[in-house]
Amino acid sequence: RARAAWRGCACGGPRCCSPSCSASRCSTSSPRSRSRSTSPSPTPRAACPSTSSSSAPPAPPLRRRRSSSTRATTACTSTHSPPRARSAPTRPCSQVSASTARRDHYNTVLQEINGVGRNLSARHRAFPALRYQNGRRDSFAGNFSTEERRSFFNHTDSAVEIPCGFFKDFPLLHRLSCFGGVGKCACLTLMVSDRLAMESCRGVVVASAIFNDHDKIRQPKGLGSHTVKAACFFMFIDDRTHRVLASHGILEDGHVASASAVVGAWRVVTLQQQQLPYEDPAMNGVVVKHLLHRLFPNARFSVWVDAKMQLTVDPLLLVHSLLAGKGADMAVSRHPFNLHAMEEAIATARWRKWRDVDAIRAQMEAYCSHGLQPWSPSKLPYPSDVPDTAIIIRRHGSASDLFSCLLFNELEAFNPRDQLAFAYVRDQMSPRVSINMFEVEVLEHISVEYRHNLKRDNGGGGGGAKQGIARMASSRDIAGSSCEGYLMKMWGEPSE
Repeated sequence: RARAAWRGCACGGPRCCSPSCSASRCSTSSPRSRSRSTSPSPTPRAACPSTSSSSAPPAPPLRRRRSSSTRATTACTSTHSPPRARSAPTRPCSQVSASTARRDHYNTVLQEINGVGRNLSARHRAFPALRYQNGRRDSFAGNFSTEERRSFFNHTDSAVEIPCGFFKDFPLLHRLSCFGGVGKCACLTLMVSDRLAMESCRGVVVASAIFNDHDKIRQPKGLGSHTVKAACFFMFIDDRTHRVLASHGILEDGHVASASAVVGAWRVVTLQQQQLPYEDPAMNGVVVKHLLHRLFPNARFSVWVDAKMQLTVDPLLLVHSLLAGKGADMAVSRHPFNLHAMEEAIATARWRKWRDVDAIRAQMEAYCSHGLQPWSPSKLPYPSDVPDTAIIIRRHGSASDLFSCLLFNELEAFNPRDQLAFAYVRDQMSPRVSINMFEVEVLEHISVEYRHNLKRDNGGGGGGAKQGIARMASSRDIAGSSCEGYLMKMWGEPSE
């Protein structure tokens, strides 16, 4: 009955112009005739005469099966106009304006970093540059005693030279190129291109390091169209890492003479293992991590990226927003869990990040005896004593350079866990260094963290081949210790 009622109400039906028939459903042809023929009707039927719809209420909608309704509606709403050509989709005005704003912001940042606009480091260049000690000593950092290291914390005289490593040669010589006939090979050390490229880097340097095949080369994402040319990207590796990468076809064999190795955005610099200053690969990585101002003497800014991290934001934008925009000397993330340096020391021993637990204890005892205190609101504007140093953004100036040199001296004296000595150096040094310790959510937004390469051996941290048997801590461990007052204050307990 519903079908019959619909046919009666369709255009040309007996009920087409009745008050109970919806005039909006009328068309130039009936749905049944249109469904049977693909050609349009040659003589369109006349429209229904106008009727007064105010006198009678509209008829209730008919209950129809979905298939019939679909066919009828398609027939009544279709037209005989030729199909239009499909045009390219257009973006909304809001998306276009946002894209234009991002491009304009990137161009502004690029001009400021390159010195075309206002000089971001003019205020900091007013301070005199540091002077460094030279000469030869029995270790790369000089092997100074605790009192000798502390004597450089109060740096008020610019004429005083600061110990900052390089008391032994650091290998910037890489790749052995072989020449000669069959059976003869004259190996010449090439130091030319990489050293010149490091000295010619005058803007932003982005650096990372992989030693002992501990990580993979990860390419940064989100780079602007001019970032690769405006910034310098350097990846330092050792021989073992080079051999593994060459076996996978990422780098060429070390015995083949070639141009400087470039993998994606990174310029790969291979350092000879026998010429590195430390046997511990972690300490060799610390040299590159904290002494970038000495490896790149003409760079104005540096972005250190741990090899386990992958940048997802343009480093020029990071320098502008997290460093220059805040007027800071350094920018580093807070630790997601630990607030006090002692908490990080306990976690380092607990999770075997450094296996020599006695050395960690001696380090913290030395720091407590020389004034290390747990974090409190009195340390503001520093919001924490423990950073996450996976990404460090620095302005190369006297304050940040002094902090990096003093921190590196502590790392050679104890262990490469820079989070343990961070607050000790920061709170003891003078003049104070301005550090933007941003939230951990920012670090998660600008980077992605990956696991290290799996090792067949024990892996983990260094500091001893054997791990002692774990035991429960007791009050005897802190009774009479120089850190007893620190722990009581950290736990909120009154000290006797």
